[in-house]
Order: sequence, then C-alpha cells, then structure tokens
Amino acid sequence: MVSLVAFLAAWFLLASLGGDPTVLPSPLDLVRPFLQEAGSGELLEHMSATILRVIAAFSIAMAAGFGLGLIMGTYPGFDRWLDPWLVVFLNLPALVLIVLCYLWIGLTDVAAVAAVALNKIPGVATVIREGARALDPDLKAMARVYQVRRTTFLHHFVLPQLAPYIAGAARSGLAVIWKVVLVVEFLGRSNGIGFQIHLYFQLFDVTMVLVYSLSFIAFMLAVEWLLVQPAESRVRAWRQA
Repeated sequence: MVSLVAFLAAWFLLASLGGDPTVLPSPLDLVRPFLQEAGSGELLEHMSATILRVIAAFSIAMAAGFGLGLIMGTYPGFDRWLDPWLVVFLNLPALVLIVLCYLWIGLTDVAAVAAVALNKIPGVATVIREGARALDPDLKAMARVYQVRRTTFLHHFVLPQLAPYIAGAARSGLAVIWKVVLVVEFLGRSNGIGFQIHLYFQLFDVTMVLVYSLSFIAFMLAVEWLLVQPAESRVRAWRQA
C-alpha cells in the first residue's frame, strides 16, 4: 500500500513538472475519461472480449500442458522424443506464433486464442513435468499392491502431489497470457483492450491509452488478489500443517 501511495505521489509530481497533459496526464486527468468509457459501455465491452480470450487460452494451455507434462514426466521414452519440440516452442517468440496463426487460420478469435495457448503450453508442460518426476515412487508401489483404480490413483495420489506445481504453472501462465492476449489484439483483432490501446496509440492519445491500460491492470490485480493468491495458499496449506 505504501509503495502504491509513493507511486501516485511520484506520478503527480512528474505530471506537474512536465506541465503537458498530452504527454503525461495526472491521475486526476484520467477520472473523467474513465467514467465516460465506463458509462458508455465501451470499457466493459472491450474488457469482456479480452477476458473471454484469456479464459479460453488459459483453459486450453493448462489442460494441454498438464497432459503433456504428466506424460513426459512419467514416461522417459516420450520425454526424450518430445523434449526437442518442447525446447523449440519454449524459445519461439510469441510474435512469430501470433503472425503464423493469423496467416494460416485468418484474423479470427480462433487464431488469436490458438496463438496464445500455443505460446504457453510449453511452459505449463515444463513445470508439470518436473512435478511428475518428483512423484513419490513408494505411493505408486502401494497403489499397485492394493490394486487402486487408475482414476482413484490420479485423484488421490497424483493430483495432491502435483498441486503446488499446478498452482505455480497456473500463476505464471496467467501472468504471461494476460500480456500475450493484448499483443494478439493489438496486431489483429477488432475489439479488446489491446485493440483500444492500438487505436489510441495511432491517435497519440496518451490519456486513453492509460485509461484502458490501468483498467486492465486493476482487473488483473483483482484476479490475483481475490482468486489466484487464495487458491495458491489453500493448495500449499498442507505443507505448513
């Protein structure tokens, strides 16, 4: 909280020293444009479009990355076969994936979500693979002796051990996906926060760029504080007991 107050104070000071609201408006200069955008429904419309893309890309990336990471961490043969491709996609710039998806699929939401998901799947798979490698072999042996069903073994033996890794992958994945979705919208969509930032960038409207950027950041922080951190604390609670 103290750092936030210090940031706002520094912002007010720099804005007053600059004296040009077209270059750096003060926080107070953003209030009226924000209320106008919120009141007209424009902000909600574009924010909703971005959030839907984030949810879709995040869900695909977590599901595919979890399955891929679990297979690679459990079966060394698959790991040796897939590891080179994992390295390639880990180091492939997001911009390349975005451009290729738009060229191959078209300027559609499918291409946008696919580009974001493909960018994050390797990261999730890497984290889950390390968790799968760290699974307790004694628990696996015990489950085999007692002939535990595969679904029961996955639910009660594997998932609790992987929970911290899943939480870590989800947190880092969400942070990256927020950013990549804005780039996708900036380059090739007709709505969303990224599209609006692109629009006002072309108009050199710093005030509106800040309004949409800060609105998005505020929502992202709300998700982090209200959903991600409580979920992560609950997952890690058993380690502190």
